[in-house]
Amino acid sequence: MRHRLRQYALLMRLDKPIGILLLLWPTLWALWIAAEGEPSIDVFIVFSLGVLLMRSAGCVINDYADRKIDPHVVRTQGRPMATGDVSPREARWLFVGLCLSAFALVLFMNALTIQLSIIGALLAFIYPYTKRYTYLPQVFLGLAFGWAVPMVFAAQTGGVPQLAWLLLTGTVLWATAYDTMYAMVDRDDDIRIGVKSSAILFGEADRLIIGLIQALLILVLLLVGRQAEMGGYYYLGVLVALGLSAYQQVLIHDRQPKACFRAFLNNNWLGMAVFAGILLDYWLR
Repeated sequence: MRHRLRQYALLMRLDKPIGILLLLWPTLWALWIAAEGEPSIDVFIVFSLGVLLMRSAGCVINDYADRKIDPHVVRTQGRPMATGDVSPREARWLFVGLCLSAFALVLFMNALTIQLSIIGALLAFIYPYTKRYTYLPQVFLGLAFGWAVPMVFAAQTGGVPQLAWLLLTGTVLWATAYDTMYAMVDRDDDIRIGVKSSAILFGEADRLIIGLIQALLILVLLLVGRQAEMGGYYYLGVLVALGLSAYQQVLIHDRQPKACFRAFLNNNWLGMAVFAGILLDYWLR
């Protein structure tokens, strides 16, 4: 029994919390801005647990969709479904269980949040299959990761204002940039087995396009700050994010897989820097 639970935990990537953090940061950005620095404790708890559950569900359905691909990719050969330690049937039931658990949490929120959660679940289900049909699965990942933003605004304020959609746009841009860095790690394997990604689409222009996306992210964050009437601490956080974006460009300069993966991981600090700016701005007013 302990072995099975361990395999389920590995399938949900609980041993690699970076995905949880990258999903959590924009959720917290949205929550603090929507609540003007005083978020409801119940909304905070529901969405924090929801991030954990939905990221886990996303990993399960991703590995289910890639169960015939992962054994042929060096980085993913040891995943539970690739090794046969978890069956497709077990993965399907685990995915359903995680989604139902997340939906049960959302039932404590208002009707609009519940309605938006259905779209969020569909995005989480669709994303793993997009890499078979489009070279921009990273954009769909951004939508899946960012959909918590309008949900948070709906739960906290009862509506989804223009500011929420602007912040969602920033989240999609951010995810597209960092997941392209991640895709650069597997580019050779993906080309060999026929899987599509933005890293393949961008080709030799990958660093330039990532840089342009990062610049757009910073611009959107500045617009968010203006609309939300944020102060100096917020803009300091955005400045740190700009510096980290530049550092990530240094890391991916030679397109070495390990360095590209480090650049991907570095985005945790970017998300944290923006949230720290938001937090301090409200606390120290």
